[in-house]
Parts: sequence; C-alpha cells; structure tokens
Amino acid sequence: MIIYSGNQVIFKTTVSTGAKDSPMPTGKFAIEAERGDFFYNEESSEGAYYWVSFKDHGTYLFHSVPTDYNGNEIKEEAEKLGIPCSHRCVRMSKEDAKWFYKNISEGVTVSIH
Repeated sequence: MIIYSGNQVIFKTTVSTGAKDSPMPTGKFAIEAERGDFFYNEESSEGAYYWVSFKDHGTYLFHSVPTDYNGNEIKEEAEKLGIPCSHRCVRMSKEDAKWFYKNISEGVTVSIH
C-alpha cells in the first residue's frame, strides 16, 4: 500500500487484501466515520487493532493483522502479509495500522485496484 499527499509518498507498507473467495471491492472510496482501537468478531474468532472503515460503515476495513480473543497477534496470519488472504479487508502490521488510524481521517479518498 502506498499513501500519497499530492504527488509525494508519505507512507508505504506491505498489506494483505481479500482472498479469492472474499475479494476486495475496487474503486474509489472515502474513509468513513467508523473506527476503533480494537474489535473481536466471535463468528470468525479473530480480532484486530486500529480499524478504520472505508465502505458500508464497518463492513470493509483497514486494520492490523488478526488477533486472538486476548488481543495477541496470530503469528500464522501475520506471516501472510503480502498475500491476498483477508476477508475483504486490508490487513497490515499493528504498528502500520496504528499509523493509518492516527493519520488518515474521515473523508480521505482511497483508491483500491
């Protein structure tokens, strides 16, 4: 993932996007108001830190690599960064997700292709 301010690169990191059976939406989206520092999904038995919504108000997110119920990073999932394997979200390291959460505000346009 590359983040620009105008024509200048301000942030670059390796991410994982949607797996073949859970593809990412493509196009231009505006960052939505929904965000939080942690969530846990009982259905998938995974959580994540620093989530930010970009489509359908909490359905499609940028967030950290998955965690267990206690917030511990799932090592096997962290090792998949750079490989399409998510459930329609953009995964990144916890440190990078925190940067994104703190620096990318509501209304910022994102382009996914």
